[in-house]
Amino acid sequence: MEERENASPSAEGEGAGGAHPADIHISKGRRAALAVGHFFKSSVVLIVALVAAGVTCFFVPVDEEYLGYFDLQTLTCLFCTLAVVAAFKDIRFFEWLADVIVRRFRNMRNIVLALVFVTYFGSMIMANDMALITFLPLGYFALESCGNKKLTAFTFIMQNIAANLGGMLTPFGNPQNLYLYSYYSMGAGEFFAIMALPFAVAFVLILAVCLFVKPDGAQVITRARKAPSAWRSAAYGALFVLSVLIVFDVFPYYWGLLAVAAALLLLDFRSLLRVDYGLLLTFCAFFVFSGNMARIPAVQQFLGGLIALDPLAFGVLACQFISNVPSAVLLSRFTADYASLLVAVNIGGLGTPIASLASLITLNTYRRVCPGETKKYIGKFLLINFAFLAVLLGTGYLNALLV
Repeated sequence: MEERENASPSAEGEGAGGAHPADIHISKGRRAALAVGHFFKSSVVLIVALVAAGVTCFFVPVDEEYLGYFDLQTLTCLFCTLAVVAAFKDIRFFEWLADVIVRRFRNMRNIVLALVFVTYFGSMIMANDMALITFLPLGYFALESCGNKKLTAFTFIMQNIAANLGGMLTPFGNPQNLYLYSYYSMGAGEFFAIMALPFAVAFVLILAVCLFVKPDGAQVITRARKAPSAWRSAAYGALFVLSVLIVFDVFPYYWGLLAVAAALLLLDFRSLLRVDYGLLLTFCAFFVFSGNMARIPAVQQFLGGLIALDPLAFGVLACQFISNVPSAVLLSRFTADYASLLVAVNIGGLGTPIASLASLITLNTYRRVCPGETKKYIGKFLLINFAFLAVLLGTGYLNALLV
């Protein structure tokens, strides 16, 4: 008994603030290790992009041409959209809109169809990357509000496919389309004629796959969301339209950047702090990677030989390893068959997660909202994406005979 009483104060002292310095040191060290581990897990795409860009710098020393790698218009549009979406989140706009969708469509099949096709058609107007940045949060909030987050992976994958394939119908729907449309001096009618069949087949495929979702009732487990501020919603909506119009060269992108930044500083300065700057840095790293790859003679010769054999097949293959935008820039220098290349770099956005920067956006978003489930997501992603790619590759060969 006396031993317990004598030992007790010592034990209490150590536990209540008298902890041994070594224990504190270990605790801090462990926290630091966990923080570093979390950073690497949450920023794996950024790290890979930076490493890839860094490796190419050994083959192409830094010079003045590096400044030409960066598409400032794309980066500006991306920054503005991310900032406006953050402002929308602050007023819980997406939560409210998701609640409206769930209550109106009433079953999971219709909800998934609505989420996927709003992304599909949205990508025609605002480009695939912007469509995902806008509508992925909407998908997550919609599924969360009815307690059916198990469909998050499937819905995100289908939204990703919808964004990549919906954007292929218009010259501004995908970044690679803008480049090829300008590089080959295509007319609008010719562009639509080339992409009409792949677009139509993609629409049917997406609809068919989404119909496999069971029409289970979607019971909202929360109260109806309060509508966000009408005037703020209108203001942010106007800023979003302004961000999208930068793509159309309605006015210089730097004026658009200034207008959006100034407006958000007045309306909600915190939205500027919540921008995903890691994503912007990822884009910059890939610009450096693709720019350097295009300047390495061995790479040019190797890819030039492949693209001469079959522009469609090797265009798709290149996308799987260096993404569709760099593939479009690189391969356009080695073929006059722009119709096949155009189809290739659009359907080639399917497949691996790095085949399209849009897919990286989806992967990053999923990692944030569903931590610890990335492996399962990637498995489903690869299965569905390559199934779509196989069908659309066959469509591409048929399209080559008809165009």
